[in-house]
Amino acid sequence: MSDQYAVIGNPVEHSLSPAIHAEFGRATGEDIAYGRILAPLDGFRTAALRFRDEGGRGLNITLPFKPEAWRLADSHSAGALVAGAVNALKFEGGRIAGHNTDGIGLARDLKDNLGCTVRGGRVLLMGAGGASYGVMEPLLRELPQSVVVANRTVEKAKALIGHFAKLASDLRVGRFTWLPYDRLTNDSFDIVINATSASLKDGMPPLPREVFAPGALAYDMVYGRDTPFMTFAAGCGARAADGLGMLVEQAAESFFIWRGVRPATGPVIRLLRQKGKRIKAKGGP
Repeated sequence: MSDQYAVIGNPVEHSLSPAIHAEFGRATGEDIAYGRILAPLDGFRTAALRFRDEGGRGLNITLPFKPEAWRLADSHSAGALVAGAVNALKFEGGRIAGHNTDGIGLARDLKDNLGCTVRGGRVLLMGAGGASYGVMEPLLRELPQSVVVANRTVEKAKALIGHFAKLASDLRVGRFTWLPYDRLTNDSFDIVINATSASLKDGMPPLPREVFAPGALAYDMVYGRDTPFMTFAAGCGARAADGLGMLVEQAAESFFIWRGVRPATGPVIRLLRQKGKRIKAKGGP
């Protein structure tokens, strides 16, 4: 019988993770089966433990269960500890290990798939929720010149900066701060990342046109279609990209954690785009 894995969430029917992991399994020769689990909003723990008890080997976690996945884990990887979030669980030897692969997925997509150099660049990260916590550490380790966080709720932006301030200082990131959207008119950035949920509601943050430096990359973590943010950025002369590559790269890291084999991601990204997987925009696995 194939080793069992799944993505768990609510909703979960949108997820491309089963298709991605099926391709990884075929390409690597790993004998796995990967499905979807729709858990009740108050039933994550029960559903996850039932899957484990029935022989499941690992889970990817999508909205809204990442905080509960953190609490379910017996141990946490270094990346999960820094992020304060878990998006992958590994069941082994009666223990549950929590991991976070989101940030690695973003960093690899930017560098390897999009040819975007983060080192020495000016980065604007919009949003101060779980997605931003998940990607900040790998982003800082790419050694940008500066990282500015913009968020509608000032307290959340301050908390995010405070959480990673020591790491940014240790890595000698020149500027690490937050700004309200209406104070971004005097800044321009090489990489503008939308980690808010606005695109899921066909909206976008109140972003001034001036934020895009010549040749800037506008990156939306949502995947599935051109979002209002991507359309706006393209109209400002920026190169726009969605989060499909991040999704595939974080899935590859989960696959490596579970199987000890690192699958090639480029062919899977190209396959999904060629197949026209134009699904309703969703974020996460």
